[in-house]
Amino acid sequence: MIAVDEGGAFVPGPRCRVAPHPGAVSAPLAGLTVAIKDLIDVALWPTDCGNPDWARTHAPVTAHAACVEAVLAHGASVWAHGASVCGKTITDEMAFSLEGENFYYGTPVNPRCPDRMPGGSSSGSAVAVARGLCDFALGTDTGGSVRIPAAFCGIYGIRTTHGRVKLDGVMPFASSYDTVGWFAQSAAMMARVGTAFFGTQKPDAARVGTVRPLVMASDILALADADCAEAVSQCAQALGVTDEVNALGDMQTACFDAYQILQCREIWQAQGKWLRATKPTFGPTIAPRFGWLSKIPDSALPGAQLVREQISARVNALLAQGCWLVFPTAPCVPPLLKSGEDVRTSFYRRTLTVDAIAGHAGLPQITLPLPRRFTASTKGLPIGLSILGAAGDDEALLAFAATLDSVFNVATD
Repeated sequence: MIAVDEGGAFVPGPRCRVAPHPGAVSAPLAGLTVAIKDLIDVALWPTDCGNPDWARTHAPVTAHAACVEAVLAHGASVWAHGASVCGKTITDEMAFSLEGENFYYGTPVNPRCPDRMPGGSSSGSAVAVARGLCDFALGTDTGGSVRIPAAFCGIYGIRTTHGRVKLDGVMPFASSYDTVGWFAQSAAMMARVGTAFFGTQKPDAARVGTVRPLVMASDILALADADCAEAVSQCAQALGVTDEVNALGDMQTACFDAYQILQCREIWQAQGKWLRATKPTFGPTIAPRFGWLSKIPDSALPGAQLVREQISARVNALLAQGCWLVFPTAPCVPPLLKSGEDVRTSFYRRTLTVDAIAGHAGLPQITLPLPRRFTASTKGLPIGLSILGAAGDDEALLAFAATLDSVFNVATD
């Protein structure tokens, strides 16, 4: 058997292998292989959530998560392409990061730029897809955990409308922000996977692209580094984007602060009991973040919730005009793995400001990998372009992305 370079995408130990449902041989995902983020339950296998103390205090689960059940019922399998290279994928500890690093299980290697971060927290799933180890992979996205690794690894990814894909069997994190998403190397595969969750009926033509013009979120573009902004601008021009709007108004700082306050409070509500009882040991980057959780005062919540409502109202009003918003998925190229604290802090703050928009409003967002011809300014380093749609536009976003082969044909670029 020829050795396969897995890039550290999978959780160490025995490989999780699950066959598709009987009778699914002609289903839309028949013959496809899927990898599963280790935050998502697969029956009879442990869900480690990236942390040994979680693994130690939780028995293997007895049922598949709803999202796993959906893809198995539609013909996919947690198998391998002739080798034992599929299964559960590495996540940042309990998903509390955007870097893609795991202190205990290792950091998946970004195949596009091995000396740089793969992005997180669904880093293993993104790397497995980018390396061609599976046809698609499931991840979760709260504050960017599908969108950022997709952008950093040069593949497609989607954060779905909040509540459209069931979260049963997914580790609870921040319940009003948590979503399930997935990765693939092509827009066509992204749309094919979407049939497992949204059905096979084509979206109304009025919700697909030609009558929903793309508008640049200029204030989000301005948050990006110059090289990233130039690459995204060139790609947007190729898509015919000419109009622009200010998506956040004067609420950029408030957007980030509100997200942190509300997310931390929800994580504490979901996992505080386990944290107090277990006193788990986290890696040095993650530990301080969990230290914040119990320190959010009740007095901070009303203001943060008001900001969330204001941002949601503003963005939904823009989308109600019949457009979709475009902007860089991340404000920078993947940072170096050896980056210092100042670089990491800037990356984290700016990225969460960008990606909290969809979270605050519960909206779907697809990220597309810029072909190399647009990335001269970044010296070929991967960049993602995001399209943000109105609630329920998931299928339309997927269908529209699949029409953009003339611009986003990464395979032949």
